[in-house]
Order: sequence, then structure tokens, then C-alpha cells
Amino acid sequence: MEVFENVVNWMNNLVWSTPEQFPIMVVVLLGFGIFITLRLGFVQIRRFSHGIKSVMGFYDDPDDIGDVNHFQALTTALSATVGIGNIAGVAIAIHYGGPGALFWMWVTAFFGMAIKYTECTLAVEYRIQNKDGSVSGGPMYYIERGLGSNWKWLAVFFAAMAVICSFLTGNAVQANTVADTMYSTFLIPSWVSGLVTATFVGVVIIGGIKRIGQVTARLMPLMALIYVFGALVILTLNAGNVIPAFGTIFTTAFTPEAGLFGVGSGVFLTTLVWGIKRGLFSNEAGQGSAPIAHGAAKTDEPVREGVVALLEPFIDTIVVCTMTGLVIVATGVWDQRHDMVYEPGNSNNTVEITDGSNTLIIEDGEPVNGTVLRNNFETGVFFLDLEDREEFSGSLNVSTGTFTDEAGNVVATVYTSIIENGAPLTSLAFEKGLAPIFPYGKHLVTFCVLLFGISTAISWSYYGDRSIQYLAGDGSIIYYKIIYLVMHFLGAIFPLATVWAIGDIALGLMTFPNIIALFALSGSVAVASKTYFKKMEMEELEEKN
Repeated sequence: MEVFENVVNWMNNLVWSTPEQFPIMVVVLLGFGIFITLRLGFVQIRRFSHGIKSVMGFYDDPDDIGDVNHFQALTTALSATVGIGNIAGVAIAIHYGGPGALFWMWVTAFFGMAIKYTECTLAVEYRIQNKDGSVSGGPMYYIERGLGSNWKWLAVFFAAMAVICSFLTGNAVQANTVADTMYSTFLIPSWVSGLVTATFVGVVIIGGIKRIGQVTARLMPLMALIYVFGALVILTLNAGNVIPAFGTIFTTAFTPEAGLFGVGSGVFLTTLVWGIKRGLFSNEAGQGSAPIAHGAAKTDEPVREGVVALLEPFIDTIVVCTMTGLVIVATGVWDQRHDMVYEPGNSNNTVEITDGSNTLIIEDGEPVNGTVLRNNFETGVFFLDLEDREEFSGSLNVSTGTFTDEAGNVVATVYTSIIENGAPLTSLAFEKGLAPIFPYGKHLVTFCVLLFGISTAISWSYYGDRSIQYLAGDGSIIYYKIIYLVMHFLGAIFPLATVWAIGDIALGLMTFPNIIALFALSGSVAVASKTYFKKMEMEELEEKN
């Protein structure tokens, strides 16, 4: 098992972190974003309003081929992207790269808008209509039909990776995150959370894309509004810190400084790479997942669905991620230590003992024969209560997770101070920000994690559904859905560090064939864009005359 984990971690680093200073994946995705933005004449700016009009239904025609309207296609894709990454991903970027990482997330989103426009235009242009009248689209179809049958092997490879990724990153990992959050907040057993969420997901996905579209069209706006409203309340309560927070973000984007306790490395390249990496993970531009949802849109104009899709990175990263980042920076929690009960069994806590024993000796709150880390940073002193902060002296048995004082008595609760990261950091920011008017701010984040995790699992089921249909035909879909729900339940009850890594590998391996096709077919997108917008301008002139 250890060898397997080492191989998986090696492959994950190869795909996402090679070379470590500036990963090739970042170069490829950002490079294509810049290339296609210039080739299409900054389509994300010039056609933004057209995208809004399309989503609002100005051009909807119920007689067009497709399964869902523009709004439902957008919300399905957004349900898969707006999620844990917006809550945890931004916090991780700020933790390792400092507040300036948020600026580079914005840059990534700007170019990501043009990438989404390109891949979703192609998804509709090269989609197929099935015997039952439904449609199937996505990278596997525009790779095979756009590049030619000689490239079918690449389309098959993409679809296979999409199926693996749907089982793991889009499903099991989401279930695990929800179950872990429910247990840590409400002590609900993981198997109960897994059973409940798997049942809900199953009821939705059995109905296919039409039911998925109906559910996400209601769920996505609700969860985004709750989260953004909570963030806006915090920013209003901390209005005096908002402008300085923006100043900190812009300043540290180019001249980063290591924060208190070493948070945010103070190295420009680290800030840049963490911002770009988390931005790409958050909005998934170029990774080929969203085109599968947009390929189901009711429209006979591929470009029209493209302008709908370019709204995704704007909503996901420039709106939702910005809310998270501003709350974290404005409340100051990113650069502060936070008191907590030390839990030896928590996977984020590690103990390194220098003398090779299983016992950590602690004197006057300080470890004597080792180091205690939380999220790669040393914890503060150990103490016995939050009021007097009496320093603890005794030992910690690492094997049993038991604290014992100098008299040999077991101590049930020992506190320390930590530098938080990920979703817990965002929870702390909401808790602190809403404290003046609402004492349960962290529960708002918990509720959003629940909604985001479920909605992501629902949407990713469709991505895998279309991919397995491409690989094995319609008869395979029902078996895929059964396995998908089993994987969802198993994801809730098993530790998933290695599973997450395998899913990330599959996500990365989806990206390369997709980017190859996007480069090769960018010319056809440019021609289609010119033709479509010229036609729209002529129709508008005729209406005016």
C-alpha cells in the first residue's frame, strides 16, 4: 500500500507540479488562455453582455435541439465548479502564497473566460443527437469529429479519464468532505451522512440531465446567494478594512511579504503559481468538464452557448472566490494564530519526535524532544484552559493520542494555537466576521459545504454519464450510475488522501487532450464567432429599421 501511495503521489506531482517552480500544466493552460484571448479579440469583454442576455432567455427557442435551456446548462456546469474549491481553495492559496495570490486567481479567471467560450462553442458544434432525441457533447466528440477519426484514441483516453475523475474527485472526495464537516460540526457519523447524500444524489441523477438541470437551476442560485450574502454582511461590518484588504491583495501580488509566523512565503513566484493553480482548479477552464454540460443546451447556435459559458469563470472566481478572499483578508484570520483543542488523531496534525520514541515530552508548554506541526507550521505552546492559559507540562503518547501530566494523570483536554488552512480557515473568517450579529458564522460555511458538495456530485455524474456512453454505449449508463452512488457512499466513510490524488491525476490527464484539440480547432471557433456576431448585428439592424 505504501508503494502504491508513493507511485500515486509521484504521478500527481508529475502531472501538476513539474517543474516545481512553474508547472507545465500552469504554462499550458495560461498560455492557451492568453493565445485564444488575443485570437478572439478579447471576446470575454466584448461579448460579456451578450452572454447575460442569452442566460436570461432572450434567444431561447423550445424547439431547438438540446435537453436543457441556457440557464440550466450554466447552472449545471457552475454546480460542478462552484464548490469546495471556492471555500477551501482560496484559503489554501492565501495560506501558501499570501493575499496576493487572489490577484493571480483573477488573472486566471479572465483568460479562463476565453477558454470556456472556446471549448463550449466546440461542444455544441460537434455534439451528436442520440436515438432518443437527447444530445451528447464534450471534448471526446470534438476531438474525434473535429480532428478526424485518426484521433479517436485521444478522445477515448479523455473519456476514460473523465469517468475515473467523476468517480473520485467529482464524487467520492465531495462526499468525504461533506461527511467530515458534518462529523466535526455536529458529530453525525460518516456513514449516516454518506447514506443521506448518496440517496439525494441518486434521486436526482436517475432522472438524467433534464432533472439535473431542474435541480441545479434551483440549488445553484440558492447556495451562491447564501454564501455571497453572508460574505457581503461581513464586509459591511468590516467596511473600514475592505479598501486596505484590496490594497494588500494588489501590493502583495507583485511584492509579496511573508506574513506573521511565515504564512505566505514572501516569494513572488510562489504567490504567482499558487494563485494560478487554485484559480485553474476552481473554475476548471480548459480541463474539458464544463463542455459536457454545455453540450446539452437547447440551441442551434454553438457560439451562443460559448458566450453563456464565458460567464462561468467570472461568477466562480471573480465573484465567489473574491468574496472568500476578501473575508479572509479583511478579518485578518489568515495571519493570526487561533486557539483550539489539540486533537492528536486529526490528519492535519503531525508529531515529529527526534529520539525515535512514541512519547513527546512537553515542559512549560514547549515540546522538548520533537516538533508538533499543523498544516506544515509549528503549533504554539500547549496550555490547559482558555482563560488563564496555564502552560501544560507532561507528555503525549503519539500511539494512543493521550496526554498525561507530570503526576501521571490523564488530561482530557489540552489546547494550543495554530495557523489554520483550507475550509476551516474560511469558517474562522465567517465566524469572526459575523460574531457581532450572529454567533454561528462557521455553521453558514458548513451549510454551504453541504450544498456545494452535493451539487458538485450531481453535476459530475452527468460528465461521467456522457463519457461512459461514448465509451460503451447507452446500456452502460445504468451500471455507471449504480457504481457512482456506491463510490459516493464509500467516499464518505473512507480516508481519501490517495483517492483525491488519483482523481487529480485523472483531471490533469483530461486536460492535455482537451488543450490539444482547442489549439487545433481555435481557427474554426474564430470563424464561427465572426460569422455569428455578424449575423446578430444584421438582425439587430433589421429590427431597428
